Amino acid sequence: MGMSEECKQWRKERRAELLSRRRAITDAERSQWNASITRLLIEGFPFLRSMTLGFYWPFQGEFDPRFATRHFRKHSATTALPVVVQKGAPLQFREWYPGAIVVKGAFDLPMPSETRVVRPQALLIPPVGFDAQGYRLGYGGGYFDRTLVALTPHPLKIGVAFELSRIPTIRPQPHDVPMDFIVTESGIYQVVGDRLLQVSPRQAEASASTVLSQRAAAPQAARASPASS
Repeated sequence: MGMSEECKQWRKERRAELLSRRRAITDAERSQWNASITRLLIEGFPFLRSMTLGFYWPFQGEFDPRFATRHFRKHSATTALPVVVQKGAPLQFREWYPGAIVVKGAFDLPMPSETRVVRPQALLIPPVGFDAQGYRLGYGGGYFDRTLVALTPHPLKIGVAFELSRIPTIRPQPHDVPMDFIVTESGIYQVVGDRLLQVSPRQAEASASTVLSQRAAAPQAARASPASS
């Protein structure tokens, strides 16, 4: 059963409110909050420097992840941007680095066109809004949710947003996928059960490493188990 028209309209209204709120912040505030989130990402998820990391090009006042990804790339991370292959399909990720050839994609954002397709082990994901259960409200296209469903095992899902994007609930639907962590200028929050738990960078590193290990082991265990009769 799809989302009701009433819920679609409610989300449309919340999305407009949140985007207006985000666009209204000052350059000084955005710069300060960007620096805080960048620092928390580097301190809380240092292992990203040796992984394939999917990120996004900032749009409509979003947190700018390029400073954090530059840090991880300097330490040998592979960074990748999303590519819309076709409407209604999961996103593809292509490697990006300074100087990579890009074309204009959705919303006129840069999209790598000639680099290799990669599979992200972790994703920095920009919510328009996020709620107390770790669900994100996106722009309405559903691309990230479809992509996460298609990726097995799931990459580490790190939502990055300003505190002003927090709302009590996004009214999650069956197709919505919660984040593993949400990082704001105020701290790192781990999604534990149906709530957000603020953790220190050291706690985040330990918990995220455990999540990644468990997900990597799950498919191997499934392949090793005997087929049911």
